Amino acid sequence: MLDTLDAAAVRRWCASGLAALRRHQGEIDDLNVYPVPDGDTGTNLVLTLTSAQQALSVGLGTLPEDGDTAHGHALRLMARGALLGARGNSGVILSQLLRGLAEALGGVPTVAGRALAGALRDATTAAYAAVAQPVEGTVLSVVAAAATAAEQADSDDLRTVVRAAAGEAARALARTPDQLPALARAGVVDAGGRGLCLLLDALVEVVTGEPVAGPAPVTRPARGPLTAVRETGSSDYAYEVQFLLDAPHEAVTRMRAELATLGDSLVVVGDAGTPAESGTWNVHVHVNDVGAAVEAGVAAGRPYRISVTRFADQAAPARRPGPAADGRAAVVVAPGVGIAELFGGEGATVVPGNPSTGELLDAIRATAAARVVVLPNDPNTQAVANAAAREAHRLGVEVSVVPTRSPVQALAALAVRDPQRRFADDVIAMAEAAGACRYAEVCHASREALTVAGPCRPGDVLALVEGEVHLIGSDLVDTCAAVVDRMLGGGGELVTLLTGADAPAGLAEAVRAHVTRRWPFVEVQAYSGGQPHYPLLVGVE
Repeated sequence: MLDTLDAAAVRRWCASGLAALRRHQGEIDDLNVYPVPDGDTGTNLVLTLTSAQQALSVGLGTLPEDGDTAHGHALRLMARGALLGARGNSGVILSQLLRGLAEALGGVPTVAGRALAGALRDATTAAYAAVAQPVEGTVLSVVAAAATAAEQADSDDLRTVVRAAAGEAARALARTPDQLPALARAGVVDAGGRGLCLLLDALVEVVTGEPVAGPAPVTRPARGPLTAVRETGSSDYAYEVQFLLDAPHEAVTRMRAELATLGDSLVVVGDAGTPAESGTWNVHVHVNDVGAAVEAGVAAGRPYRISVTRFADQAAPARRPGPAADGRAAVVVAPGVGIAELFGGEGATVVPGNPSTGELLDAIRATAAARVVVLPNDPNTQAVANAAAREAHRLGVEVSVVPTRSPVQALAALAVRDPQRRFADDVIAMAEAAGACRYAEVCHASREALTVAGPCRPGDVLALVEGEVHLIGSDLVDTCAAVVDRMLGGGGELVTLLTGADAPAGLAEAVRAHVTRRWPFVEVQAYSGGQPHYPLLVGVE
């Protein structure tokens, strides 16, 4: 049991919280409001906190900032690592929570109950500030409730305060469906809030030495692996294999040696202590023989949540052309190979889908431009892009984020770029062009759900316009044609079609023929986008 939160406790909290998030990663991913196949809050939280733990491990030998205590230094390392590794809104919010804790506790000599309660309030303020339009019924409500409970405990006993915060966070999580109708319709609690509860429970365990009984996991139908790209390693290996593994340290050592003979980019991280102890391990390797890699895991212990990704099916690596003659550049997020080629043809630096803050910052710096516009192309990447822009400003780079929510909007924005205009005026023109482009996405429902367009079942074809389900169908071509009709009913002269990696042959041609018959004065441009999950993306201008 602990009376104060010291640097060693911060390290244990980070490791324990990461282990908990990894154990529940799939469960949190499946707490998805919409029945679409790309909900990845759990994955984003794991990747973000993994970066925090790496920064904490690497930076422990560095000197603290002026006035920082040892525990403050540890918290700042965590917050910095989380910021640079943040993925998605959930990752950005987590990084801001850690930043709030670090700033509040950095100069406090002893972290007892009241100091932690005040820091949780500061962390809540930082998290709300990170969101342009805060919404109740999300992780923000959960952390606010935890901070209030910690303050109302009115105690310097650290155990009393952390228990109060974690307990009220769990109750606030259970209330999120009552606050947010979309959660109630989907029959789930907020995914980010669930992740925060796991982290607070981990803090309780570190402080009290006692395990916390969390809520029962929510089960959902299994989904395929999320998009991955080759960031390291040789192109000689065609597959990325990842799995979680329950095994003792000694068995993992033997497995690591076996996997090293099969491929490269081998990463095995876990939470076991002594060689005799069992723990949970995260295993990642690039190989050609998938079966042998999985068998090595089976020989070591119990592998689960096994995912296999073929690199040939994934997005192209970032393309980094030089800056324009006037010192300007554009950085664009691309979820597919074909989309990346389109953006690259427009002279943009291309970053694969779902980037971290650090990856976007690296792309901004690699342009060597003094003024950069960033097009995130996904609502979930917006906060990441804003965080990267703030970091770039500290480095002397002027960055503007145009809030594109789909690649079709980015194409419209890039089409009006004019280096002869003032940079600020050019950004305004790009934002106006993006805003004038209405967008839609067509996919197959990943689970049963009640949407604003009615109930859907797994496998149904869903057409989402501006993020809301507008149509539910059984035939992909018919639903794609119907959503284009609905969008053109509001006007439009140009339709852009981007077909996905799993789109059937002839989809674009069938939709183009329909538009030609029904809307003879509308121009249609069709490209192979290669994006995962969505057979068709549509833009109407």
